[in-house]
Amino acid sequence: MENTHKAAQDADSAMDSTQDCLTATDSRTGKTYQLPITDDTILAIDLRGIKVNEEDFGMLSYDPGLTNTVIGRSSICFIDGEKGILEYRGYRIEEMARHGTYLEIAWLVLNGELPNAAELDLFRAEVRAATVIPANMEKLADVLNADMHPMSMLESMLSALGGEFPDADEVLDAEVRHQQIIRLIALTPVLAALGHRRREGLGPIEVKPELSYTGNFLHMLLSKDGREANLAPALERAMDALLILHAEHEQNCSANAVRAVGSSHVNPYSAVAAGAAALHGPLHGGANQAVLEMLDQIDSLEDVPAFIESCKNGERRLMGFGHRVYKNHDPRAKVIGELAASVFEATEPNPKLEIARELERIALEDPYFTERKLFPNVDFYSGLIYSAMGFKPRSFTVFFAVARMIGWVTHWDEMMSNPKTRIVRPRQIYTGYARRDWVAMNDR
Repeated sequence: MENTHKAAQDADSAMDSTQDCLTATDSRTGKTYQLPITDDTILAIDLRGIKVNEEDFGMLSYDPGLTNTVIGRSSICFIDGEKGILEYRGYRIEEMARHGTYLEIAWLVLNGELPNAAELDLFRAEVRAATVIPANMEKLADVLNADMHPMSMLESMLSALGGEFPDADEVLDAEVRHQQIIRLIALTPVLAALGHRRREGLGPIEVKPELSYTGNFLHMLLSKDGREANLAPALERAMDALLILHAEHEQNCSANAVRAVGSSHVNPYSAVAAGAAALHGPLHGGANQAVLEMLDQIDSLEDVPAFIESCKNGERRLMGFGHRVYKNHDPRAKVIGELAASVFEATEPNPKLEIARELERIALEDPYFTERKLFPNVDFYSGLIYSAMGFKPRSFTVFFAVARMIGWVTHWDEMMSNPKTRIVRPRQIYTGYARRDWVAMNDR
């Protein structure tokens, strides 16, 4: 602690003269400190050198929600919310969703480069070989309450899955980590389908390794007992693109949960179960369900203007518009709007689609929304697409988790391979009582 304090005080002499720095003067003491700046950030630990006296703990930063705190360096994902940019490993989300397949993008996210044909074939083979579900997981699915929320099912099964692989605790071994990553990519859709079939009262179904990753997922979800699902190509393509669009999103709540829990060196199944629990929250993974619930409140196209006015008056909320990160258009929204059109052509007519489009048209022409940067986000159409495929709203967040698994495990792998990683342990400002004397029972 004393060394930190001295480093802050002697910064002028110790710091490289070319280094950018923040000059801070403490009005309590009149002392001036030079805090080095790297990548537009200062090290929080450098604040500890700012004290009134040597006995002080040192200055801390206060940041509820970690909205302006960098927790690490990552090369996986880049977001510029002001400009509406989302990139995985430098590739634009619009191009990936239009031209790539989910496993192709999963390889990119995990390894940093697009795979060549041989690499992609090997990756597909690895994933296919790992889709055999442990028998105990089928037994677990059978005993879960069929009325349980789908995300609660998935959280339970992900956590239990870690007990099936004794090597899962060897988190510092890169080869072992790779094996767990392959298993999680392969088995998460199988677990999701197990939960879905349990809730729908459907019997067990076998994996079809000859199908694509997304085609097999839809097969396990939609095939009835003794009757194979007839999947339109547009549905498989739309689901594949949706998985890509949701695969990764930087330091979001669930990714942060995975990193925080994983920093204790627990097995990755427990870490991603924590991520799934975070995603379960309605402020994170449930927004597309909220869009459908909103559309259910509008009976016809004629009612849309009145609904818009009620949103402007604060009586209702326009769900699926605006985003905490994007202060411009969500780059995923345009792609998903295009997908929606192809899905609705291949499925039963959905009257909610025209209502959604009219909502979008009016809102985009209304200064009330445009001046507030309230543009459609990825959730505005995704719920409609899932609904058109025949899925119930409670299942939507599970699909989100299947997609996001590659982002979670890549963040976990990146963190575990970094020798500077430390267990997450935030500070707090204590606001409770000062020290008090114990009060005997008879005197209370």
